[in-house]
Amino acid sequence: MIGGQVVGGKQSLRILHAYKVYRPEVDGGIPEVIHTLTTPVSSDIESKVLVCRPRGLHREYQLDGVPVSACSSFGTLLSMPISPSYPASVISQSTGVDIVVHHAPFPLNDIAIAGLGKRKAVVVHWHAEIVGRHLLKMMLAPAIRNSLRRADAIVVSHSAMIDDSDFLVPFRDKCVCIPYGVDLNFWTMQPPDEQRLVAELRSRHPRLVVAVGRLVPYKGYAVLLRALKGLNVHLVIFGEGPQLSELQRLADELGVSGSVTFAGRRSREVIRQHLYAAKAMVLASISKAEAFGLVQAEAMGARLPVINTNLDTAVPWVARDGIEGLTVQSGDPSGLREAVRRVLDDADLRERLGEAGRRRAEAEFSRSVFRKRSFDLYRTIHAARTGR
Repeated sequence: MIGGQVVGGKQSLRILHAYKVYRPEVDGGIPEVIHTLTTPVSSDIESKVLVCRPRGLHREYQLDGVPVSACSSFGTLLSMPISPSYPASVISQSTGVDIVVHHAPFPLNDIAIAGLGKRKAVVVHWHAEIVGRHLLKMMLAPAIRNSLRRADAIVVSHSAMIDDSDFLVPFRDKCVCIPYGVDLNFWTMQPPDEQRLVAELRSRHPRLVVAVGRLVPYKGYAVLLRALKGLNVHLVIFGEGPQLSELQRLADELGVSGSVTFAGRRSREVIRQHLYAAKAMVLASISKAEAFGLVQAEAMGARLPVINTNLDTAVPWVARDGIEGLTVQSGDPSGLREAVRRVLDDADLRERLGEAGRRRAEAEFSRSVFRKRSFDLYRTIHAARTGR
């Protein structure tokens, strides 16, 4: 396959996806989106991925047949890899590709884009705002605005992200809304060999609630732990992150440590088993750094009711209040506690929300629909650039 040439009657495209971290070293929503957009791909699209390592020397590898280049870094500062070689690598690896896809926020991508020739197509996937860190945000603003000005298109998961962003409002005309998609074939299936494990989990924890995501402040885990007081429930939290010891201490202080398991990073299969055994999945996020909450769609695929928060992002739109889930005020432990209690105590409500969630996931959040919409955008941009 040769980028920019016609192969088998189709216009072939070579895409470089650039972001700060990737699998297998780091999981999360954005790595999952990149994985979805790169493997497997349409026959006329060839992808490669450029990222940084959280710490360590440069590494080249393949993930599900897709080449990945992971630049060396000295560690992270303010959640950003310290990788002096990364911007030059973006410029170098953009040679021979048709479109550079900048997965934002990642300031090193903004620095690199400033050095790209204007003839190179750029798509910005705007996953979330930079929240807090006002001085850093002010310093980075010119580079971020340059990337948005330079972009052929800006992809957001929901229009609410445009309205709530000082960065995006001036570029509204080039924003395209494409909701994320997940591998529903995986999340809607309960293999026979897992059914026994699910039954054992239900027997051990008949009032099980699950949360999935990195242990970072914006996920609202401190609020969720406070919501456990007075509830007959067991919470399993899947994820790693810098807040682990702090959250464990808080659970001890609140007297709820016996009601919560910090499960760490586990396989998708283990998470699926818990989703099928649970009564609800809780997304307790407290800031617009949570732009979509991809795990909601995964839980909905498993017919699991979702409890989320009323952020000014796509989060409450994915699982809608009273339809596929319950939406509560962000940062409110008592409201979250009451929502969890309602779902645990009302089997009819769980059934109704779960069935509606499965239907919505299949209609709106399938991986194939997300890929098609994204690939159609890439092809349109390339056609406009080449005059075809």
